[in-house]
Amino acid sequence: MELNTIILGDCLEELKKLQENSVDLIFADPPYNMQLKNNLYRPNNTKVAGVDDSWDKFASFADYDAFCLAWLRECRRLVKDTGSIWVIGSYHNIFRIGALMLNLGFWILNEVTWHKRNPMPNFHGKRFTNATETLLWCSKGEAYKKYTFNYKLMKRYNGGKQMTSVWQIGLCVGAERLKGQDGKKAHATQKPEELLKRVIVATTKQNDIILDPFFGTGTTGAVAKKLKRNFIGIEKESSYRALAQKRIESIEDFFAEADWVEDAKEKQIRVPFARLIKEGIIKAGELLYARQSGAKALVLADGTVQYKSARGSIHKIGALIQETPSCNGWQFWYIVRDHESILIDRLRHTYLSGHSAP
Repeated sequence: MELNTIILGDCLEELKKLQENSVDLIFADPPYNMQLKNNLYRPNNTKVAGVDDSWDKFASFADYDAFCLAWLRECRRLVKDTGSIWVIGSYHNIFRIGALMLNLGFWILNEVTWHKRNPMPNFHGKRFTNATETLLWCSKGEAYKKYTFNYKLMKRYNGGKQMTSVWQIGLCVGAERLKGQDGKKAHATQKPEELLKRVIVATTKQNDIILDPFFGTGTTGAVAKKLKRNFIGIEKESSYRALAQKRIESIEDFFAEADWVEDAKEKQIRVPFARLIKEGIIKAGELLYARQSGAKALVLADGTVQYKSARGSIHKIGALIQETPSCNGWQFWYIVRDHESILIDRLRHTYLSGHSAP
């Protein structure tokens, strides 16, 4: 495959030419099949530039389902076992696509809601304003567990807080919106770069390959380049391809997040509490003190602790005191040495490091 290129052609034909298990991520923004039959006008009688392009029109739901089944089947063939796929849609199509994906074996990891901060008003006043679109993030199947997810990067991206599945992002407007020679928007459904940025930062690594079978004006490719990822785009409209090519070639700067790297997970080494007693780091007969509550438990020689009439592990007794289903006893109990309160987790790490206990 030639990377960082835009293939001009029909996605159903071009997808078949690509190598099996060859891409790390697929982002698909397929036709929504919006079934628009009449023009939409604002209260001042100006026409709304909606999605009335020929590529969004299908003769029936059956035809649309057959089309989606075909490209989804090819996408599942192309994505690596360690990869994943994102599909975006509206209420017109996302439920149909979701069912097709499950039937093909994909496994839904998250349903992400794109909450638009600046949605188009409902001019007729007969429905709620449509302010959301849905993204389905899926692995290749339930058994495919090694997909990329940069949890820590997304937490960093979100100011230190775990990112939720609701993303508040405005529509693509201003300088980012590509315009034609007539000054009107070049593509009816151009997605904002911020949306693709989150998708790519969250689920790829630097130099990964991202496939977009409905490339449009190239948002996926532009963001991939700015994040130092590779892309392959497929687009059947030559006018869109030309705009996308020019857009991507003009990029000179990278996003700061391009060089972010997800820290490797630390391998947890299990240390039984009884081991610390056996090694003399904690002694039978010593008292453990609970955080905040001031409760005390007696350390027993077999590695359990005694609290009033209850006896059990440091975790079980900690949960009993807190009246919670579970407790991490290592983070709950302290021991007092030379008038200093020491978290027993610190003693555990002292043991693992090979140094003597404080």
